[in-house]
Amino acid sequence: AGNCIAAGFPERPLRLVAASAAGGGTDIIARQLAQKMTEQWGQQVIVDNRPGGGGVIATDITVKAVPDGHTLLLQSVGISYAPALYKNLPFDVKRDIAAVTIVGTQPFVLAVHPSLPVKSVADLVALARAKPGSLRYASGGVSGASHLGGELFRVTAAIDVVHVPYKGTGPGTTALLGGEVQIGIAGVGTLLPHARSGKVRALAVTGAKRSPAAPELPTVAENGLPGYAFDVWYGVFAASKTPRAVLGRINADINVALRDAETVRRFAASGVDLIGGSVEDSNKYLQAEIAKWAKVIREAGIKAE
Repeated sequence: AGNCIAAGFPERPLRLVAASAAGGGTDIIARQLAQKMTEQWGQQVIVDNRPGGGGVIATDITVKAVPDGHTLLLQSVGISYAPALYKNLPFDVKRDIAAVTIVGTQPFVLAVHPSLPVKSVADLVALARAKPGSLRYASGGVSGASHLGGELFRVTAAIDVVHVPYKGTGPGTTALLGGEVQIGIAGVGTLLPHARSGKVRALAVTGAKRSPAAPELPTVAENGLPGYAFDVWYGVFAASKTPRAVLGRINADINVALRDAETVRRFAASGVDLIGGSVEDSNKYLQAEIAKWAKVIREAGIKAE
């Protein structure tokens, strides 16, 4: 019977709830994916932007929707640290959400203001140790990806640097360009243009491996801080009560889209490394990330202010 349900899917237009404002990283990926899925399914996939609460609002909408696969969620790594950050979530990520596909990862860039006398991550760590509490780093807001990436850096390096949250990546980047803060962590697409024009000095990419979008930049780990890796990943999710056959169908179709040459080219241009894989692989990935971030958040004492 399960396959009959999947065979008729989708029966009507679909909603892809994006946990970000229009123009954000999550939104850009949602729109590229929605276009491909619309072509494949012959049903309109409508992107519904629901920013706020570190993705909690968008996730809650998806959990409460009819679990028939016609409401999907596009969320970032944020879904995996919500359980550790927020005490009173209106849902249980482990119980109520199923990962359909992990779409891909995108590293951030670690950059400094050019006035800072450092040329490598090792230099930066040494300077921060020599002058505890004197260096400030910008984030796009409390409990956002740049904040968590920055805190992971602080904890891994065992340094005392001050977190300065801004209302979004844009204002945080402006603060770095103006020298209000000395350190910034943001997406490849955001910081690379400023690095190439000399307004900031890019030291490294935060991911586990070098980024095809900036092959000249070493990773943080190879540039002086072994053991550090921070990849911002994006995935498609559904309510966990969605029939397995339907989840399998959506997963298979997204995987086809992710192998499309045009999709690969478009994602590569925004520094996204595509992953894909089965529903089982995707859920294992999610559970491992939930465990990792719970540990980081506990050890760093990060609070969702």
